[in-house]
Amino acid sequence: MATSAIFVLDLKGKVIIYRDYRGDVPISYADRFIEKVTELEDAGKMSPIIHDDDGVTYLYLQHSNVYILAVTKANVNASSTLYFLHKLVEVFTKYFEVLEEESIRDNFVTVYELLDEMMDFGYPQFTEANILQEFIKTDAHKMEVQEKKPPMAVTNAVSWRSEGIRYNKNEVFLDVVENVNLLVNSNGTVVRSEIIGALKMRVYLTGMPECKLGLNDRVMLETQGKTGKGKSVDLEDIKFHQCVRLARFENDRTISFVPPDGAFDLMTYRISSHVKPLIWIECTVENPSRSRVEYLVKARSQFKQRSAASNVEIKIPVAPDATSPLVRTSQGNAEYAPEREALVWKIKNLHGGKECLLRAKFSLPSVSADDSEETGKKPPIEVKFEIPYFTVSGIQVRYLKVIEKSGYQALPWVRYITQSGEYEIRQG
Repeated sequence: MATSAIFVLDLKGKVIIYRDYRGDVPISYADRFIEKVTELEDAGKMSPIIHDDDGVTYLYLQHSNVYILAVTKANVNASSTLYFLHKLVEVFTKYFEVLEEESIRDNFVTVYELLDEMMDFGYPQFTEANILQEFIKTDAHKMEVQEKKPPMAVTNAVSWRSEGIRYNKNEVFLDVVENVNLLVNSNGTVVRSEIIGALKMRVYLTGMPECKLGLNDRVMLETQGKTGKGKSVDLEDIKFHQCVRLARFENDRTISFVPPDGAFDLMTYRISSHVKPLIWIECTVENPSRSRVEYLVKARSQFKQRSAASNVEIKIPVAPDATSPLVRTSQGNAEYAPEREALVWKIKNLHGGKECLLRAKFSLPSVSADDSEETGKKPPIEVKFEIPYFTVSGIQVRYLKVIEKSGYQALPWVRYITQSGEYEIRQG
């Protein structure tokens, strides 16, 4: 269903720009919107979606000192409408560098033109800033004699790529980036583990190329009768860039697309299978006296020796009143960060199958030494790292083909990276 109108308001609720698409919601509803927002703020129940008693729904976001508001009387897809508002912010920022009340007022003609092109009768149309900039210029309010012709990207089926793009060297860069989310209980049990992956591309290709990508996706290998030939992965919650031909993917799991120019995320996915901790942390805390506390921390890498984790950072929570730190490490260096109430251990490179030790001693003030044993849970140990040329899921790019009518040869480059996401180990 369609959006009735788009408003841009200042923080007091005053209308800066208003575009009515369907004529069923008057401008007076902007005043009612700001009243609703104030009521929800006072009640502590803020939400990006607000329903009115008259059957009007407000969907909005705040950016800098303006509200971007969509109003409708229909039962719209809320997530799609909010996504459109975010794209609106992205396009305005691309045009005006900074999106705020002053930049909207200085460029109201351009804003109206963009609102007309990006939405028609309440339905989203073109949301790619690079394409819009080809026929809506930032000086669009000036009179021009020559007739402006819309680029081919607006009139053909590929709205995210213009024709006539040329490069002396045709290259495609594909990064397979996986973030590992892991939570380990104080008894060493993995409570939660998942992999959030993304295929990030940078495309520098001439013309209107067709790209085909093959992964070791289990469903695709079963469809092609290639099961049992190497490792395969089960991908869940797959989300594609709009350039991917979904009908082709649903038919034979082939990822076929005409890519945008430059950088974009081709797809994201999730894998919820059990993940073995890549870096295991053991922390022993001892109190040799009531005014001293000692930490022994072991960090062990549990991946293959040929791989190495870089920029490893281990944050070990310590008592907030700890003083006089004495720290020794077998690898890397550690510093006490009192503002974070933690000991931060940094290791530049940690090879697979290695174990490192950290020993630390702290003094505790006499006041806390007289206190009874601390109650409550201790904060978890947090670990950050990056492992290049490695994916924890085992996902592989089987092929990346580039086909263009001129027949040029393109150079595809593929890189694998595993990073820590929310990687926490609870203390006993």
